[in-house]
Amino acid sequence: MDGHRMFELAQVLAVAKSRQDLPAALRLLHPEMVLENLAFGTTARGLAENEQALARFFATFPDYHVDLEGHADDGESLVCWGIARMTMTGNRFGVVPSGERAEVPVFIRFTFADDLIANERFFFDLSSLCAQSGVSTDAVRHKLFGDTVRRTSTVGDRR
Repeated sequence: MDGHRMFELAQVLAVAKSRQDLPAALRLLHPEMVLENLAFGTTARGLAENEQALARFFATFPDYHVDLEGHADDGESLVCWGIARMTMTGNRFGVVPSGERAEVPVFIRFTFADDLIANERFFFDLSSLCAQSGVSTDAVRHKLFGDTVRRTSTVGDRR
């Protein structure tokens, strides 16, 4: 697929998500779409799961807005980078957010099939989002990943 077309699809998706326009976003997705949010440890496969994942994301971050500032492609995939602005609400993560709007850098890798978006891997720093939202990263990670989160060793740690 042409790089200009890939970025056009990604940009239209960014606008739809920034408006929380679920039907418009879903029209851009391949029936076998895979959406991966690495910070939250979630993967949605197919249109029904993607609809649920996006609806849940919009409920948690009702003012989500992303600006894509740059992109690069290799003819098969597209990487975009930019800034996402969002306010964490509710208690999805088992914490009470401050209501402050967070601004985090994002990186998004897309692949395509049949002139639609087939895969989106969404990267951002969970710690930065948590700090700006006034919540404990440890508490959020525990809610998301439970006891599977292991302490990483540091220099001089002799375990």
